Amino acid sequence: MYTYRMSYYLLLLGAGILAGFINVTAGGGSLLTLPVLILAGMPPVVANGTNRIAVLIQNIFASGNFHRHGRRDIKQGILLGLAAVPGAVAGALVAVDISDAAFKWILSGAILLGLSVILFHRRSKSEGSILKRKPLQMVLFLIIGFYGGLIQAGTGYLIIFSLTIVGGLGLAKTNSMKAVIIAVYLIPSIMIFAKNGNIQIIPGLVLASGNSIGGILGSNFSQKMNPKWIKAILAVALTAMAVKMLCC
Repeated sequence: MYTYRMSYYLLLLGAGILAGFINVTAGGGSLLTLPVLILAGMPPVVANGTNRIAVLIQNIFASGNFHRHGRRDIKQGILLGLAAVPGAVAGALVAVDISDAAFKWILSGAILLGLSVILFHRRSKSEGSILKRKPLQMVLFLIIGFYGGLIQAGTGYLIIFSLTIVGGLGLAKTNSMKAVIIAVYLIPSIMIFAKNGNIQIIPGLVLASGNSIGGILGSNFSQKMNPKWIKAILAVALTAMAVKMLCC
């Protein structure tokens, strides 16, 4: 059992707000919150499980919001999410037994990889509405599921790559499906972390609250801010966190 002071929860709330804002404006908010949990003193495997609570809640609400706005992609998203489930289960089983040192190296690598996507990725101009190469998609999502079960942070970029570059979908349809896919495969992975005592509910809910606030702020102010500045600040913060984790 881990107990924390109010200042700890305020830190998580602030990190959640920033992550929610980043998710709307640049993407990759979990690349920030997971290192914050670890650097604030939570054991890496517990941080890895706890962060998923906020991600699950965020994607459930996002799925509902897309549905209300006419995006009827739930069925296809569920099918791809189910394709990812075996990989997610395998990844989670590895994650709960991995050493803290190994996980920090993996997370640092994921941060730097995600950072390169944030800085250099160009949004697809495709507006396709029919998913292509479905058999290949099933294989890709099995692999994506394993990564999601193992670490989760940055999974959204892999899903976007699979659905847009490989599958030919437009970004609007991709984002609505992505929320459903992540919500589906996260549930069994969370169950595995919970069964092993590696989830702290209250910190996860605090992060989720922050994500909601940050998402609202990002939606309101993203059009008024230069995304280049956001990416630059994010680049510095993520690089510093990756280095810090490897040094501590």
